[in-house]
Amino acid sequence: MEKMISYCGLDCEKCDAYLATLYDDEALREKTAKAWAELNNVPILPKDIDCMGCRGDGVKTVFCESLCEIRQCANKKGFDTCKDCLEMEKCNILGEIINNNPEALDNLKKNRK
Repeated sequence: MEKMISYCGLDCEKCDAYLATLYDDEALREKTAKAWAELNNVPILPKDIDCMGCRGDGVKTVFCESLCEIRQCANKKGFDTCKDCLEMEKCNILGEIINNNPEALDNLKKNRK
C-alpha cells in the first residue's frame, strides 16, 4: 500500500499540513493552523503545521503523532492501516472519516488483501 495513504485512508499527499511542509509554505501553514484551530476548538499555531505523513518517516503534526485515535488503534493492533481490520466499515473511531470522505474508504478497500 502506498505509504502516503494514512491509517484512515485519507491521502496525505493532499493534506495541507503535508503540502505546507513539503513546499515550506508559511502562508499555507498559517491558513491551515487557523482552520484546524477553529474546526477543533483548540489553539493550533503555524509552527505546529509540519507533517511528512502519518505513516512515513519524519515529522508529524501533534495530532497525527499522538492524538489521532485511528493511528493509535491501528498501531496497537499491529495493522498497516485500517484496511487490515475486519471491523473497518462498522468502526466508531473510523466512522466520521469514511462518512465524510468516501475516497478514504475507497483507498482502504482497494488496498485490502
